[in-house]
Amino acid sequence: MDKNFLNALVFGCSILVAAGMAACSSTDSTKPGASASSARQASGMSESKRKAAPSPIRQAQSQTSLDALRRGESAGTPAGSPLKEIYFGFDRYDLSSDARATLRSAAEWLRTNPSARVEIEGHCDERGTNEYNLALGAKRAQAAKDYLVSLGVAAGRLSTISYGEEIPLCRDNNESCWQRNRRDRFVVLTPKPGV
Repeated sequence: MDKNFLNALVFGCSILVAAGMAACSSTDSTKPGASASSARQASGMSESKRKAAPSPIRQAQSQTSLDALRRGESAGTPAGSPLKEIYFGFDRYDLSSDARATLRSAAEWLRTNPSARVEIEGHCDERGTNEYNLALGAKRAQAAKDYLVSLGVAAGRLSTISYGEEIPLCRDNNESCWQRNRRDRFVVLTPKPGV
């Protein structure tokens, strides 16, 4: 991945956060000291504008899309991941029946791996303004989180982040490509040493 693009992405996110848009991340506000800022609201406009002993959780671990971008790798979910991506319609954040089925499988995996924490990444296609897509990505991630919580997964085990249109899987200018970019990706977070 081009270093200038990565630097521009990081700079752009820091500007948005500094401007009070908090577009790059949302956190669980039930934790003491957690940031209350997030890009959870959209205006209704269209989208067009270690080393450690192996454990099931560590084996299932993947890296965030931003980590992959920094390394110049694909931001897609690895084939062996137990948590599969879900996809959305154009300018939508409601869950399809396919997405709900995928999330039921994710909830089952989370029940069998009770120490796993997951970050839900919301992504959009390139159409629309950066601000709108960051907000839409946040709504997509939140919709998945809400559904997982309704299936019995503790909200404290789930966090959300929106990358909007900034980390696409596909860069072609057609519907097939845009559909691949309208997604939620699920990343198993590695516990920090000593935590």
